[in-house]
Amino acid sequence: MTDLRKAVLGLPRKKPSQVNLGIAKPNFSPLKWQYYFDKEDYIETESGKHHVYIKGSSGPLVLCLHGGGYNGLTWSLFAKEIHENIECQVIAIDFRGHGNTKTNDDNDLSLETLSEDVAEIANKLAERENAKVILVGHSMGGAIAVSASYKIQLLVGLCVIDVVEGTALDALSSMQSILRGRPTSFKSIPHAIRWCYKGGQCHNLEAARISMPGQIINAKTGQLACDEWQDFDKIDGINLSNPIEKQLTVSESSIKEIDEETVSEQEETKLGPSASSVNENAFKRPKTTESQSNEDPYLWRIDLSQTETYWQQWFQGLSEKFLGTSCPKILILANIFGLDTKLTVGQMQGKFQLQVLAKTGHAVHEDQPRQVAELLSIYLVKQKCAETKPGFSMPLYPNTCC
Repeated sequence: MTDLRKAVLGLPRKKPSQVNLGIAKPNFSPLKWQYYFDKEDYIETESGKHHVYIKGSSGPLVLCLHGGGYNGLTWSLFAKEIHENIECQVIAIDFRGHGNTKTNDDNDLSLETLSEDVAEIANKLAERENAKVILVGHSMGGAIAVSASYKIQLLVGLCVIDVVEGTALDALSSMQSILRGRPTSFKSIPHAIRWCYKGGQCHNLEAARISMPGQIINAKTGQLACDEWQDFDKIDGINLSNPIEKQLTVSESSIKEIDEETVSEQEETKLGPSASSVNENAFKRPKTTESQSNEDPYLWRIDLSQTETYWQQWFQGLSEKFLGTSCPKILILANIFGLDTKLTVGQMQGKFQLQVLAKTGHAVHEDQPRQVAELLSIYLVKQKCAETKPGFSMPLYPNTCC
């Protein structure tokens, strides 16, 4: 089978011979959150202590809400970029059950509970800082942002990133299969970062190096990997020992073919059963093998497979609620194909601004943080929600594909 045909089918190409061309190896060592944020803090509410990362000390509050499984560090590069553009305070929140947030019920990830958490945090910070609020949410966080927008008193702007009701609901049927295809543990933090980058969860290596440590914990201490930052300088992220963990995926609409190279590469992975050997209708919780438990000290912070009961309610009615908010709003997508009828009509009626960024994955703000920050900065300035900083010019045509 030719390399071109394998690329079309999503199958791995033949490994090139080991020739030293003088190309530097990628560095998968973790980055410290202090490079991107000024400080961390806890916002106390009746439900518990909500952990946040903070960048800036003046201007409107840009509250950033992460997607399922991530934590506030997914906004690191975006926070740095937007803070250079406009006068603002970036507040990246860890949802309950994620990051370092501790509540009276970390397993309650219902839409009502999460949106109430966000509203309490936003209203408390707005009163304390005497500042207006802008909500920015990615994926699940986008759905939570829309719901919370009805409960925040000083809200002046809403930005939703790569989540649309129709496509989100359609994707839920394959979510458990996707989760089963992930490694259940990692040998080290660099191995987790390498999987994140090579596996396609993130297409920006710098973003993977700062975001992934916030998604895993040390199995022995229970501590987030990102909180081991004092040891980061000692970590070798270049010379990793074991083979790269890979998840080989083929589009459902394409023809599935297997050759000897594919089988041999699959045998190198630690990802469990292949998609063809799993009953798609029998959702099971991913299990850690005995060898992984003994050898791999890093596990996922949250078992997303156990949150399935909340998935549909996160996205049900999202389009109507998004259009119903009275504040200025912008929708940023990785592609335009999932735009449903309600949103299409609403966009034509001028109810919100739509921007599509090309050549990016689902984590748009990680893959293209500068472009996302620029889009939102321009929008907020035009809506008179923020002021530009010296050195940031308002481009006539933002860097987007449409």
